[in-house]
Amino acid sequence: MSFPDKPLAQLLGSNGPIHAVTYSASPGNYILTGSSDRSIRLYNPINLTPVPGHPIPCAHLIQTYAAHGHEVLSLSVSSDNSRFVSAGGDRAAFLWDVTSATTLRRFSGTGTTGHAGRINAVSFAGQDDSLVVTAGFDTSVRIWDAKSQNQKPIQVLAEARDSVTSLVVRGAEVIAGSVDGRVRSYDVRMGLCVTDVMPASVTSLCLSRDGKTALVGTLDSKIRLMDRETGSCLKTYSHEGWRNEEFRVQSVLGGKERWVVAGDELSKEGDKEVDGRLWAWDLLTGKMVAKVSVPWGPGGAESRKRVLGRDGKEKERKNVVSCIAWRNDGFGDQFCVGGTSGVVTVFGAV
Repeated sequence: MSFPDKPLAQLLGSNGPIHAVTYSASPGNYILTGSSDRSIRLYNPINLTPVPGHPIPCAHLIQTYAAHGHEVLSLSVSSDNSRFVSAGGDRAAFLWDVTSATTLRRFSGTGTTGHAGRINAVSFAGQDDSLVVTAGFDTSVRIWDAKSQNQKPIQVLAEARDSVTSLVVRGAEVIAGSVDGRVRSYDVRMGLCVTDVMPASVTSLCLSRDGKTALVGTLDSKIRLMDRETGSCLKTYSHEGWRNEEFRVQSVLGGKERWVVAGDELSKEGDKEVDGRLWAWDLLTGKMVAKVSVPWGPGGAESRKRVLGRDGKEKERKNVVSCIAWRNDGFGDQFCVGGTSGVVTVFGAV
């Protein structure tokens, strides 16, 4: 079985970098994207339309969701696909009804009970997705009741000493990764917190399906597979050409947990810097199995690379591949990636 590196479709329409991608709940027939243009978009990656002069067809845009006043950084879909929750620069999380495209709730707290900075990660939790968990720049993780009208979080986890970048929920467990180089696993029912120390700031978390191991991405250009019971590192994934030193770049398990897959902020081939890459390693051996170029959208790179910097001068815009989602939590037949190009590309087998 070879790595599925064929571009199947592209999701167009965003007016800025893509910060979040996620599939709908199993079987994962739809894709949601969150963008710096403050919008969330729902696509059907199977209903395709040819693009004149471009080899990759575009997916059908079903709906656009607009309520955010700032960039959208994280998304989570309910298990019955009727709702999703989004969060970002607003310091608030929004609960959406998928069909009507309206917001059902806004989780922002009152006074000092809400987040004091942007929310980096959000997830459903609890039975019937009755809870929403948020993690933010203000170093806190907050748990909200999605069924009551209470404006205050029901619990605040404040052990982190720097921005909380990533979040995974499994049953009664909340696992959070932070810039302070820690992965904290909270057992909410027992009131316990287990802390694992990492060599650098944590930017990405992904749990195996059995919950026994965690894939942890850090800003030292390494991804580690951690044994959650002992805290030991089982395998490290890296390459001399792969770089993750500055941006939040996601890594996930894919191909029924056969591969470790990640984007990158900039890769090197000899002395040449290359952008827009996707990397894959064999989970068991740690060997790199694929290095895939992520194509720009229609018009190509040249029409999109020149942007104005803060000094008013033109500069070259790189395609940092920062977010990734694998269909059906890593067990499906395709995956999608997004980044600063503003285009999401869906990959699958030939």
